[in-house]
Amino acid sequence: MRLAAIDIGSNAARLLITEVIETKEGKPQFNKLNLIRVPLRLGFDVFEMQEISKQKVGMIMQTMKAYAHLLKAYDIQHVKACATSAMRDARNSADIIRKVKLETGLEIKVISGDEEASFIYENHIAENLDKLHSYLYIDVGGGSTELTFFSEGKLKYKESFNIGTIRLLKGFVEDPSWDEMKEHLKRNTKSALPMIAIGSGGNINKIFSISKRKEGKPLSLDLLKDYYKELSSVSLEERIRVYKLREDRADVIVPALQIYINVMRWADIPEIYVPKIGLADGLVQSLYAELKHSL
Repeated sequence: MRLAAIDIGSNAARLLITEVIETKEGKPQFNKLNLIRVPLRLGFDVFEMQEISKQKVGMIMQTMKAYAHLLKAYDIQHVKACATSAMRDARNSADIIRKVKLETGLEIKVISGDEEASFIYENHIAENLDKLHSYLYIDVGGGSTELTFFSEGKLKYKESFNIGTIRLLKGFVEDPSWDEMKEHLKRNTKSALPMIAIGSGGNINKIFSISKRKEGKPLSLDLLKDYYKELSSVSLEERIRVYKLREDRADVIVPALQIYINVMRWADIPEIYVPKIGLADGLVQSLYAELKHSL
């Protein structure tokens, strides 16, 4: 069975195409066939003007038309398309969604921060890890950060905060927002078990690949602090040149590190695992569960 997910974030839109194979025991195996990312950067419009500009609407339409063609080429019958923080805040998101449906047949659902946290948790990474630790999922996007706390085999807490890389770049995150996040973490992530972080999002994946760590090995908080110092002390051009970053990654990677570092500090977590998961993966898993349920 082939399934697809579209994640329209504040920084980029992603299309994930996955082949699901069931093992003899009936367990699903999710094999990535393709992942396409287009840097739409909707947050730069929305967090400043509260709406998506004409030019960006054009880019969304072109991207969705291209995705619709790819879905046909891969013969995908089932797709889940969701939009997050920027589309949540944009005055004209309903008009854009209507236009996309009319011209491509794709139905986009704008999801809440809470739903976003739930879909990321759909990856069930923590359930397959040992029960001797508690786990905090940290998903950092352009417009928001989703935190999901998992302990003693159970989901204990999830929350979305309007603290994202683009909001930080634009100076739209004020001290009370940081204070609220800190207070939430202190109150809701108490655990007798030692804690480990699980990071998702393009920025932490990029840091992991720069670090040349072996797959499955964690990054330490100290290492993230070192990268933050290193990357924030050089110009955007140098980040692009020295670290071979795309421009749409080079500007947001520093505020992303700031968010991961703050969350780990406040929750007193020394290490973060980076299992290459994201919202799109969670959407595919959720879609698969829905289809199985409807059989």
